[in-house]
Amino acid sequence: MQVDMKKFIKEFQKFAIKGNVMDMAVGVIIGAAFKDIVDSLVSDIFAPLLGIFGNDEINDLSKLFFRLGVAEIHYGKFIASIIHFLLMALIIFIFIRLMNRMLKAANIDTLNKKAKTCPHCKTEIHKEALRCPNCTSELRPDEVT
Repeated sequence: MQVDMKKFIKEFQKFAIKGNVMDMAVGVIIGAAFKDIVDSLVSDIFAPLLGIFGNDEINDLSKLFFRLGVAEIHYGKFIASIIHFLLMALIIFIFIRLMNRMLKAANIDTLNKKAKTCPHCKTEIHKEALRCPNCTSELRPDEVT
């Protein structure tokens, strides 16, 4: 099977410059930077605060462990990972919720600009409609608000 490199490169360029791929790339980069912030929040603020409740010598959760025979079980790292996950999930949830509210507000504004009211049944219809889809009345441009 012979591969036409020019065709392959053109297909790849077409794929790579699509909006979704670029958006995803930006999201991955921002997510990686955001992960560093959450890591710092957990390891530099939350872990030392939670370490206060443990031994005075241990002020970082990631250093907590116990021995089981010759094995060391680092349960502090596991707890720190759970805190990382919960914080990341909470922040992503809040961010998506905020974005959904903003999109909903933008869609309402867009719908209001593209809609009109049928004078017969008072339902909202597209501004260019010539017949109401609800009551099937024919609409004249001068009678629609």
